[in-house]
Amino acid sequence: MKLITEVLEDVKYVTEAREDGKKNVFIEGVFLQADITNRNGRCYASNIMEKEVNRYNESYVKTGRALGELGHPDGPSINLDRVSHMITSLQREGTNWIGKAKLMDTPMGNIAKGLIGEGAKLGVSSRGMGSLEERNGIKYVKDDFYLATAADIVADPSAPDAFVNGIMEGVEWAWENNMLVARNAKRAINEASSNRTLQTRKLEIFESFLTKISKL
Repeated sequence: MKLITEVLEDVKYVTEAREDGKKNVFIEGVFLQADITNRNGRCYASNIMEKEVNRYNESYVKTGRALGELGHPDGPSINLDRVSHMITSLQREGTNWIGKAKLMDTPMGNIAKGLIGEGAKLGVSSRGMGSLEERNGIKYVKDDFYLATAADIVADPSAPDAFVNGIMEGVEWAWENNMLVARNAKRAINEASSNRTLQTRKLEIFESFLTKISKL
């Protein structure tokens, strides 16, 4: 499976008054699209997208766990220290899914609010896992597609694809011992001969990952 990200630019900002006199800030717009070939040359069948969005809505949106980050994360997991918003609704309209997300009073959420207040143009980027099958130059996302988050908040959404895709999009990922790992780390985990060795290997892999990211 590969990490897959897709960026959409056309989002709007909405403010709603609260009882305490403060305001909630939301972003709204098309978060996901199906049955079209996007700028990255990928296409999601509507039945595959609908099935996965239904799971995401039930497991995450309705339970208050549909979180997103500010910026381009390098892997499929949600980093709680970078969470900026919570997706509150995700509804289908034709072959699009319209989303709404509330900016939270977290450090990253407040940065996003500040950027919006200063007139910055922001976009949203979905993040998921899936296999691809190429036919006639188009990469079709297969039915193992897994949506990690319907929307991260990204700046400069019109940037070249190399910026949009993220540093680790081309890396193979796999589930192993309830942990998402890059393919080159999977072998090290499989070779662990005991639970203690397994935990040590996991820590080594995590520390190696952090070291690589810090050098970017």
